[in-house]
Amino acid sequence: MIIEILNKKGLKTGRKIKFNYNFLYNNINIKTKKHLIYLEIKRFLAAQRQGSHQTKGRSQIQGSNKKIQKQKGSGNARKGDRKNPLFVGGGRIFGPVKRKYNLKLNKKIKKLAIKSLFYEKFINKKIKILASFPLKEISTKKIIKLLKVLNIFKKKILFITNKRDKKLYFSSRNLKNVKIINIINGINSYDIAKAYYLIIKENSIKYLENMLNKS
Repeated sequence: MIIEILNKKGLKTGRKIKFNYNFLYNNINIKTKKHLIYLEIKRFLAAQRQGSHQTKGRSQIQGSNKKIQKQKGSGNARKGDRKNPLFVGGGRIFGPVKRKYNLKLNKKIKKLAIKSLFYEKFINKKIKILASFPLKEISTKKIIKLLKVLNIFKKKILFITNKRDKKLYFSSRNLKNVKIINIINGINSYDIAKAYYLIIKENSIKYLENMLNKS
């Protein structure tokens, strides 16, 4: 797959890059690919849940276990102690408890999902490769100018870098449609699927290829 390399002004540099990685997963039909992507995104979102929600049940409330009234003879319904869930201040019936929402998936499924999403972005021409543009200072205006030049300012953008770039991060963190992800720290299907365009630095291509080609 050959893609033109653009400069920071959005113009073609005349150089092209051939992006190579295994397409063996193309033997899988479209329905299966979509299902794998669904499973991976579901796993990612589930892992973000804290799972610390909890309410006190009858056994967790402090108070006397003494029976409020005798079983028979009062003319009222029979009652237990003050911790009865039917009373104000009583325990919660079937309330939420602490739990982990993590889902288990094979590594191959995760990588197939990421490869499938990259493949779709390539086909739809939603990937732009930029020559290195080091920022001398933190400037949101320069990022906005770059996105406007590329005519993608109002779209969801995902910057993919091979290392942590503090100046790029601080320059774009106030832009709600822009997110930066680091290949080394981990790339996920959710961010790729959510983004309308992917912007990849030229010096990050090799790292991305190595990550996608690993079995």
